[in-house]
Amino acid sequence: MRNNKHGLLIIFIFVISTVLISACEKSLSSAPVATPTSIPTGLFVEPLPSAENPMAMIEEFAKQTAAAQTTVANGGTPVTLQAITTGTVITPQAGATATPTLAPSTPTNAVATTPVVATPGGPTTTPVPAGVRPASYTLQSGEFPYCIARRFNVDPDALLSLSGLTSAEANSLVSGTVLKIPQSGAFPGNRALAPHPTTYTVSSSDETVYGVACKFGDVDPSAIASANGISVSAKLTAGQQIKIP
Repeated sequence: MRNNKHGLLIIFIFVISTVLISACEKSLSSAPVATPTSIPTGLFVEPLPSAENPMAMIEEFAKQTAAAQTTVANGGTPVTLQAITTGTVITPQAGATATPTLAPSTPTNAVATTPVVATPGGPTTTPVPAGVRPASYTLQSGEFPYCIARRFNVDPDALLSLSGLTSAEANSLVSGTVLKIPQSGAFPGNRALAPHPTTYTVSSSDETVYGVACKFGDVDPSAIASANGISVSAKLTAGQQIKIP
């Protein structure tokens, strides 16, 4: 029995060899068109087919080879030989979930804030409206340069320098002296010498509305005259009550 199997195997090998040799000797009418060979898909495929009857496999392979050679000899497209497998093909499972990348979010209710600029501390002064500063001013009785500097919110040293005066001459000036008023700068400190509004009691008949205004520093004489219903050049008497705005 064993000898019969060996004999059959030799016969099949002889047949396959004869077919292959005859196919090589035949001239082809045209070059076969190359087609990609199908590759079994899957992660794991058995490299060698497992079969209990190897003779049956050889016989099947011989049939496919003969058919392929015949097709090529007739000018057809070569037939791809089918792989004979009895193993189980395992295909990968789909559905692998990729982890999404989260982009940084921008708040939709963001509120723009205005930067707060801190201002240096210092005494608060009453601003002088534009156009109030005259180019020059003539001193009246009871007035002095530092009083005028407070009234018009200018630097007293700049006022004296512009007027060609020194600080030593500031307290000895008489009425009728003309002072030049700077058009820029500010008084370096609190312009008020006394709190107001208030009521002031005239101490001497020598006092004037101009002199009373200088006692408060940043008050204009015309404002005092208007608040009391008198003229700015009115004569004052001792004990008289003067409203200071």
